[in-house]
Amino acid sequence: MKEIIKEKSSKHIEFKKLLDEDLANRKFKEGTIISSTVTAIGKKWVWCDMGLKSECAINISEFQLTKQIDSIKVGSKIDILLEKIEHPRLGEPVASFEKAKKVRSWRAMQTAFENNSKVSGVVVGRVKGGYAVSVDSFLAFLPGSQAGTKKITNDELSQLMKEPHTYLVCKIDKRRMNVILSRKQVLEEALNESRGKEIAKLKEGMIIDNAICKTITPWGAFFSFGSLELLVHINECSWSRISTPGDLLTEGQTSRVKIIKIEGTRLSGSIKQLQPDPFIEASNKYKPKQIVSGVITSVKDYGAFCNIEPNLTGLIHQTEIDHLNKNIHPAKVLAVSQKVSVQILSISAEDRKLSLSYKNTFPSPWISFKEKFKKDSVVSCYLKSKTDYAAFLLIEDTPITGMLHLNDITYDTSKKEEGLEKYNKKDILKCKIIEIDDANMRVRLSLKHLEPNPFDFFKDKKINSIITATVDSVNQKGDILVYLGNNKKLKISIKKSKLEKDEVTQKSRFTPGMRVDCMITELRPEKNKVTLSVKAAEQAQGKEMLKKYGSEGVGTGQVLGDILGKALNLKNKKKSKTKK
Repeated sequence: MKEIIKEKSSKHIEFKKLLDEDLANRKFKEGTIISSTVTAIGKKWVWCDMGLKSECAINISEFQLTKQIDSIKVGSKIDILLEKIEHPRLGEPVASFEKAKKVRSWRAMQTAFENNSKVSGVVVGRVKGGYAVSVDSFLAFLPGSQAGTKKITNDELSQLMKEPHTYLVCKIDKRRMNVILSRKQVLEEALNESRGKEIAKLKEGMIIDNAICKTITPWGAFFSFGSLELLVHINECSWSRISTPGDLLTEGQTSRVKIIKIEGTRLSGSIKQLQPDPFIEASNKYKPKQIVSGVITSVKDYGAFCNIEPNLTGLIHQTEIDHLNKNIHPAKVLAVSQKVSVQILSISAEDRKLSLSYKNTFPSPWISFKEKFKKDSVVSCYLKSKTDYAAFLLIEDTPITGMLHLNDITYDTSKKEEGLEKYNKKDILKCKIIEIDDANMRVRLSLKHLEPNPFDFFKDKKINSIITATVDSVNQKGDILVYLGNNKKLKISIKKSKLEKDEVTQKSRFTPGMRVDCMITELRPEKNKVTLSVKAAEQAQGKEMLKKYGSEGVGTGQVLGDILGKALNLKNKKKSKTKK
């Protein structure tokens, strides 16, 4: 019995050895696609024979996903992917029908992508962001934005799910084995090809009689004729200025359009070029300085546009609105639909420019002002506004504004900063016109010029002359403020550097009411400017005394102080004798 069992065991081992050799010779490798025969079809599994030790079972869902279960019968030949020759636990081969289809289709997809060729597929359903497309049983992704040239309708989607359509493989992910398709690029390519044939028949200058306005944008209008589309830019809609093409056109209306440019598949057209150019006739009809009537069509920051006649519009620049204020905002004077009279400044058919003036249609108030008032005229003024440096006054019953500068309020420099504070809006002031700037139409006013000029004191004075002044005050810096004679309106500041070298005695020496000798070191009467120096006066006086009395001390070793001391004592003695 044992011998029989041993003999059977030996035969089994020998059979297994022969089978393994046969399988090895067939070169079955995991990951390869193998042709197999369907042996059985159950509710959950499809059994296939690949010629291995045993049959493999494939889940029926793999056939249902691509809707091929109906075409498969017992005995059918199908390609499957061998994943494992032997399951580690069950001992049977592991294979996949779906993966075999996917691998084969993936290879076809790679080829199509590399060659930029197209594939055919059917939409099998909606997914997030787009649609799933079956291409030879390989499921690829079709983004919603690439499904068509426009958003596809339900009817179009139904058609895509019934019949295969052409797609372009535009992107692949080798690691994830993902494929992205585009139907839009295929349609656009076909459309461009069709358009190219149609455009080849067109020429610049051709007129399209029944072009349909499809879309209106702020910059232009799109017209369609046949399968082609044409853009009419806003500047080509009308000879006159318009804010938007919608002012003249409506979607759906038909118009005659002239083709003015062909760039590849892009067409540009014009409506206005089918009408006479109004500038050609207007350049002969209107001349510079001519007064005409018009209507304001639009107002901008830089000016206003005025329509003189149909399709003829000119610009009233900001500087041509008001005689006095060149920076006035146009909206303060002009409004849309306002009827106005304007003067033609220039017209050019070549440049297509018409320049107009509004202010030149009425007299300039500046001319009448110059006829009525001259320099040195005394006028009544009304305070209009004021700043830190000046007040602006309306001159009598005119619209002319004059400037009263801070420096022109008073001759008293100590009260200059307070000059503007005491004046309020609408106060009436008597002022003197000291300057009329005709080129810039500006007037300068003055209050101090109504009073005698205290600087007239210096009319007969010269530089290096020595005068006597009275100390008014001494500030913390050591500067002193002096006045001349009894005229306290003429106060002059003498800087610390223009006093003495002895800094210890500077502050204690000068007191209010003290009389000091000063030298004029700078004098400009025309600008009411003078510079005084105590130090320079004392140096000059010292030199004079040295010259007069210095000979008495020659060879005695006396210093300048000794000499000046004697001289001063002598001077004082003479004064005392005179008094007796």
